Amino acid sequence: MRKIVLIVVAVLVVAIVIVIAIGYSLPVAHTASRDATLAVPPDRVFATLTGVEGFPKWRSDVTRVEVLSRSPLRWREDGTNGAITFEMAEVQPPSRLVTRIADTSLAFGGSWLYELAPAGSGTHVTITERGEVYNPVFRFMSKYVFGHTATLDAYLAALRKQSGS
Repeated sequence: MRKIVLIVVAVLVVAIVIVIAIGYSLPVAHTASRDATLAVPPDRVFATLTGVEGFPKWRSDVTRVEVLSRSPLRWREDGTNGAITFEMAEVQPPSRLVTRIADTSLAFGGSWLYELAPAGSGTHVTITERGEVYNPVFRFMSKYVFGHTATLDAYLAALRKQSGS
């Protein structure tokens, strides 16, 4: 029995070392992009994206938002990823928005470019994430377990639902 326990522990240690080694071999930065067409005009989509106080109403990953400043707009989201401070780095209504993580103490960071273009009576939205994952284990998980587009897909699904598309 003791020999089996030692073998299991050894296998787990080797697996952890492999995950860490692969994580260190991956680049810290990544870029991912997703797009969707929504059935509402760009100004309404832009208002939804910039109306941070309303995020808990349509994003299941956000339970609370606290606005920290208005110029530039900085806010803290509480939710499934913990408390994260964001800021709007660029605002060009109703076609372009850049947000970024303003908290440098996290194991990850990055920015999101939202590009909105008219599509008939609706809006074509493209979100490009320029992310950074500093922890090698999280980097491995982000690439091989969750995928770099998982949060983008969830965000667009929530935005689609919010807009009735």
